[in-house]
Amino acid sequence: MIRLISLNQPRMAQAFIDYMASRQIDIKLMPEGEGQFALWLVDDQHQVEAEAELKMFLSEPNDTKYQAASWDMAESRTNHFRYHSPSMMSMIKAKAGPLTLAIMAACIGIFILQQFGAGQPVFDALHFPAFAGQEWQVWRWVSHALLHFSIMHIAFNLLWWWQLGGDIEQRLGSGKLLQLFVFSAALSGIGQFWVEGANFGGLSGVVYALVGYIWLLGYRAPEKGLLMPKPLIGFMLVWLVLGFVQPFMAIANTAHLVGLLAGVMLGWFDSRKV
Repeated sequence: MIRLISLNQPRMAQAFIDYMASRQIDIKLMPEGEGQFALWLVDDQHQVEAEAELKMFLSEPNDTKYQAASWDMAESRTNHFRYHSPSMMSMIKAKAGPLTLAIMAACIGIFILQQFGAGQPVFDALHFPAFAGQEWQVWRWVSHALLHFSIMHIAFNLLWWWQLGGDIEQRLGSGKLLQLFVFSAALSGIGQFWVEGANFGGLSGVVYALVGYIWLLGYRAPEKGLLMPKPLIGFMLVWLVLGFVQPFMAIANTAHLVGLLAGVMLGWFDSRKV
């Protein structure tokens, strides 16, 4: 399913649902709390048509065609407001594309292996190239991003990867997200290795690249549809600075900074092509 929009007027939403039902397109209404109700498109093959119709509906919700559809559908509708709660997996899949989900699955699978006695072998197989000959083991330039060392570490990184990577993949495609992942994982790994050696891992360098990419592209090419609220940008930048000044946690600060710069660089390059 695909989440189309959130509204605070369920009766208004039902008019759109009835109209789309008259066009043989199934839309579900689901509560989100705090008086908000989400419209979810059941079959993603109708996404383009549903989004176009939704745009017209929002501009003229009182058009007679919507009222007529509600009257026509009233007799066949068994429950005027039957809400469905989406499963957690449906909500995750609705926000993310296949590459976003694949990276999440890989990180989780590797983390589970690390917790069941394979921590050192997994690290040895995936860490950034540190010894002679390992530079030719090309997977190591990106596989270090799949390593995580605590629940908080992996939860923080995967939440931002899902949020930001999902947005990029849905707007610009899996190829662009893959390019960002490979480019930023390699560059952030090089930076961190140069400063502190190969004893690091995690997706945070890539996450900061996504922050930098969306930040710059949203500023220079807003028509791409990638925008990041200023409070979130501020939070990530403050967290970046705190990583350098706090003495208590082992944080790959250089990877964060280089990842951010890598994302800004790609965002600037892509914005020139608009």
